[in-house]
Amino acid sequence: MAAVGVVATLTVAEGKNADFEAAFSELTAAVRENEPGNEFYSVFQCKDNPQQYKVLERYADQAALDAHGKSDHFRASGPKLAPCMAAAPVIEYLDGI
Repeated sequence: MAAVGVVATLTVAEGKNADFEAAFSELTAAVRENEPGNEFYSVFQCKDNPQQYKVLERYADQAALDAHGKSDHFRASGPKLAPCMAAAPVIEYLDGI
């Protein structure tokens, strides 16, 4: 089974960066602690647009990605992150080679 990559582009509302970063830090810690199939999970702020962030993710396989989406910590992050967002996330899925 091939690894699965994800690039999520998140646009944060003006004035909500600190709240977004705090909530995302909690999520990142929970992913790293509770998801053995997750190999990389990190968020980066875009240099040319401080309201845009990229989440880079790598999972051992599709089952690990599916487990991430169903995890309690991922589901609990939604209500914390939603008020920070200016737009719907744009998600790209990548096949490892």
